[in-house]
Amino acid sequence: MSTDLNSIRNFAIIAHIDHGKSTLADRMIEYCGGLQSREMQEQVLDSMDIERERGITIKAQTVRLNYTAKDNKTYQLNLIDTPGHVDFSYEVSRSLASCEGSVLVVDATQGVEAQTLANVYLAIDNNHEIIPVLNKIDLPSAEPDRVKQQIEDVIGLDTSDAVETSGKTGLGVPDLLEAIVNRLPAPKGDVNAPLKALLIDSWYDPYLGVIILVRVHDGVLKRKTQIRMMSNNSTYLVDKVGIFTPKMQDIEALYPGEVGFITASIKSVSDCSIGDTITDNKVPCAAPLKGFKPSVPVVFCSIFPVDSSEYDNLKDALAKLKLNDASIEYQNENSAALGLGFRCGFLGLLHMEIIEERLDREFDLDIITTAPSVAYRINMTDGSQITLHNPADMPDVTQIKSIEEPWVKATILVPDTYLGAVLKLCTERRGEQVELTYAGSRAMLVYNLPLNEIVFDFYDRLKSITSGYASFDYELTGYAESDLVKVQILINEEQVDALAFLCHRSEAESRGRQICERLKDLIPRHLFKIPIQAAIGGRIVARETISAMRKDVTAKCYGGDVTRKRKLLDKQKKGKKRMRQFGKVEVPQSAFIEALRIGDN
Repeated sequence: MSTDLNSIRNFAIIAHIDHGKSTLADRMIEYCGGLQSREMQEQVLDSMDIERERGITIKAQTVRLNYTAKDNKTYQLNLIDTPGHVDFSYEVSRSLASCEGSVLVVDATQGVEAQTLANVYLAIDNNHEIIPVLNKIDLPSAEPDRVKQQIEDVIGLDTSDAVETSGKTGLGVPDLLEAIVNRLPAPKGDVNAPLKALLIDSWYDPYLGVIILVRVHDGVLKRKTQIRMMSNNSTYLVDKVGIFTPKMQDIEALYPGEVGFITASIKSVSDCSIGDTITDNKVPCAAPLKGFKPSVPVVFCSIFPVDSSEYDNLKDALAKLKLNDASIEYQNENSAALGLGFRCGFLGLLHMEIIEERLDREFDLDIITTAPSVAYRINMTDGSQITLHNPADMPDVTQIKSIEEPWVKATILVPDTYLGAVLKLCTERRGEQVELTYAGSRAMLVYNLPLNEIVFDFYDRLKSITSGYASFDYELTGYAESDLVKVQILINEEQVDALAFLCHRSEAESRGRQICERLKDLIPRHLFKIPIQAAIGGRIVARETISAMRKDVTAKCYGGDVTRKRKLLDKQKKGKKRMRQFGKVEVPQSAFIEALRIGDN
């Protein structure tokens, strides 16, 4: 039986990191009786171990609640809890596309932060009705009046009827639920029109195969329906239709305005493209839904298995993660130093770190990752343009007309005391100031910065010079021409592709010297001198030399049984097996890994 559209409310909870979205969602689930108190645990919607350990939301999660309002009418609330970190803003934009309203949570002690702004703008782009909520109101340091004024000044939202809540104690949750049913609009849809549903998310379950999260706009989605994906025209038969309460619960059908999941024996990851429109195969809808912009990876690194026989397992693991997280991109790569692997694209450094950790935990893989880099555009002298992900593939300098690097618009909110240090950091990173405004005692800085300067340790540096008080958000603005050079590392006069990198000419010498010094400590001494050099084109900019040594492992065996000598020689041979050959120099694999991680220092 279809639910009356006027009694459905679809909304997302948006906020900066740690402002209490998931905890507030817990209280709403508890209040509406979604779970009994004995089943409750903190951040019940954060289902991954990593999310619980780090205390952050990575995947947007959905839950259906039944709420009886003061007018005794029962409403169906479809709540989506979204991530707050800048790297996962893609998850937020996906969630917002499937709702009509947003609950904006602001910490009553900290006020508006950079990510609060970014998420509000995403909600405004989706024409959402926004309810401002002041959370953590029970803390002694809460300043609701100051924060309300700040929301009005910085964002421009009217806060006269903002809801004051505490996710910890549950204070104000009934008022928030009333505000949701009274102030957010009901969804629109036609139950008699052909089926039209938006594919919000998909993930892999070892028992059920691919599970798809959908929001129905028109028509009815029920079991045994033959559905068609409009992007690739693949057809499937629906096996199971259900909702999250937050436990999985099977239902007969999903009607317009409702959010739920389906399974349809989908085996292949590539068949579910996020943002696709699902329709009935026999009576298709006329035009697909707008969907959402595909994610653009900004940080790239190569991932190799430590043991080359694990290559196929790594390939399967990435395919399963890609299903669960549509924003990962990867392609095959072959390195002379590290063997077969993949070049992967991520939305940011935290995203990269999370994927590495998930490969280790969920798939038990030992992997090596190279230092992160960004994608450059190279304009050739013949008028063509190529995108460069790996510095080793850079064409000959004589064929290059110019190189462009990606730039971002960064928004930094920082207390006045630390403003000087932040301005200095941005200038050191080749930043260009766009504007500087004030919201109370906090400065809001907008800078244009090269993405290359941010991907390494910018965020850590920013946090350390501001004692953790600064908040930071960025968006890609485009490419600009820059004076970039490729720095080659030579070991014993042989080029090592795995260690080549691109950077700005002003920093090339110091970065080259850094790597040479590091390699000098990492490469074991040989029986001959080894020069380690950094070169730009044909010009050597840094050099270190590993002095020679003489070692005869059998020297201590004078006379006696020959098997003693054999044992020592065999031991030496085993050690050599683990080495990678470059010319006549044996470079241990660990030296590559350590040298490639130099960017963190």
